Amino acid sequence: MTQPLAGKVAVVTGGASGIGLASVEMMIAAGAKVVVVDRDENALARLQEKHGAALIPYATDLLDADKCKALVPDILALTGVIDIFHANAGLYVGGDLVDADVDAIDRMLNLNINVVMKNVRSVLPHMIERGTGDIMVTSSLAGHYPTPWEPVYASSKWATHCFVQTTRRQVCKHGIRVGSISPGPVITGLLSDWPEEKLAEAKAKGSLMEASEVAETILFMLTRPRHITIRDVVMIPSQFDL
Repeated sequence: MTQPLAGKVAVVTGGASGIGLASVEMMIAAGAKVVVVDRDENALARLQEKHGAALIPYATDLLDADKCKALVPDILALTGVIDIFHANAGLYVGGDLVDADVDAIDRMLNLNINVVMKNVRSVLPHMIERGTGDIMVTSSLAGHYPTPWEPVYASSKWATHCFVQTTRRQVCKHGIRVGSISPGPVITGLLSDWPEEKLAEAKAKGSLMEASEVAETILFMLTRPRHITIRDVVMIPSQFDL
């Protein structure tokens, strides 16, 4: 297998499960050394045992403001360079707004929006100085369509979509590419909050994707020639009906 990311150092937040884990393993297979950021220390230990020196575990809680601030400096102290930053960590709140827990809303908006912005802000000076870098953000189909069963989550992804579009315009002159991947329903733990009838319907129709299929698209985006930016990709299962 060719290794188009050989010699690259990548960082993936929320990288111990779901799309993040699929992204991590796809990048390792493509030759990158990957720093996996997650709060699940046991999962990180298992991943390091599996992947050895190709993987650097970094256990932290990004909802802790001080720990979030320390993330990029700590990683640069370990690796010296960050070529790819995949802002993937996120939470999900679905269902009717009137039923949503207000503390859960705060945590989700903080992780899905504020932490993404702060992490990207933190890595930009390093990439600007080097004149190169790739920033990838995990968004969602919900960021492009007002999904009626998830008003809180969808709103966070609309904000993410705007952030990616505007930041890309600011930093493209520095050789930095910023893009987002916006999948429809993917078989991950995030679907556990879906209404049971909606999840059952999707499974019966086969209108779900695997996380590995999202990761394959991320790798495609990252391996285009440097003068090409894949700004955003919306991908949905062919049988998924909005």
